[in-house]
Amino acid sequence: MDYKKSGVDIVAGRKFVLDIKKTVEATHSENVVRGIGGFGGLFKLPLADFKSPILVSGTDGVGTKLELAQKNNFHYQVGIDLVAMCINDIITSGAKPLFFLDYIATGKLEKKNLQKVIEGIAKGCKDNNCSLLGGETAEMPGFYANNKYDLAGFCVGIVEEENLINGDNICENDLIIGIGSSGIHSNGYSLVRKIIEGCSNIEEKFESLTKLKFYDELLKPTTIYFNLIKKIFAENIDIKGMAHITGGGIPENLPRCIPNDFLPCIDNQSWEIPFIFRFLQDIGEIPEDDLWNTFNLGIGFCLVVEPKYKDLIFKNM
Repeated sequence: MDYKKSGVDIVAGRKFVLDIKKTVEATHSENVVRGIGGFGGLFKLPLADFKSPILVSGTDGVGTKLELAQKNNFHYQVGIDLVAMCINDIITSGAKPLFFLDYIATGKLEKKNLQKVIEGIAKGCKDNNCSLLGGETAEMPGFYANNKYDLAGFCVGIVEEENLINGDNICENDLIIGIGSSGIHSNGYSLVRKIIEGCSNIEEKFESLTKLKFYDELLKPTTIYFNLIKKIFAENIDIKGMAHITGGGIPENLPRCIPNDFLPCIDNQSWEIPFIFRFLQDIGEIPEDDLWNTFNLGIGFCLVVEPKYKDLIFKNM
């Protein structure tokens, strides 16, 4: 008996790290001190650009979306999802992402699929000037099935203390601006999976109504909002609060950026809820309250600003 016979192939693991090395290093900025391979990722903080810097960190996963993604070979897309879920959280504080770490746990290292995941992670990082600093791939035979993997991400960003966004300055009559999602993003898939299990011909029903591929729509990667927010900041717009609309939908997430003595007032007729949500609601007979408290319903991110900035923000969206 040896380690390989027990289900863990150390040689394949080492080769996997070498194979992804170029993909990972393509995301590196001048602040990365060394490439991958050490016990810890090294990153030189750009302190010369800040008077009183605050580090902002976030960690998240992709949840049970992974079950459908793995079954339908959407490995690249969930790599982007992983980065999005972390970056979208930390930028609500006004932070600029610096670096990202990933953790992949699997029953057996399926090189081709996991390379696609890493490529997606690298894409999400590179597009947002965030260095993929390192990570961990763990083979855990007997704990995970051979064709299954789980993902976790960890992101660190930085913000000047005087520019920290925490919602403290929000006033009555400030405006809430919703920014569109690409679809379901990475929340609510436990409910989605139950709906699919209860409808044997759900693909055909959806595609007959839309002429779109059901799983292409269902598994679209989560939108990453950093570049849009950076563009808005460049217009000297004072953003008072930001919310990433994830699990719990607008009712749970929007109040997190608003002082307790204020209530957000939402006009639910001000945008068109994308068809995929209403389709799932009809097929699954989901009550309206559950729909709002599970999905983003087409709004992936929210800004709270003074009304005078509305037109300028819309111009940049």
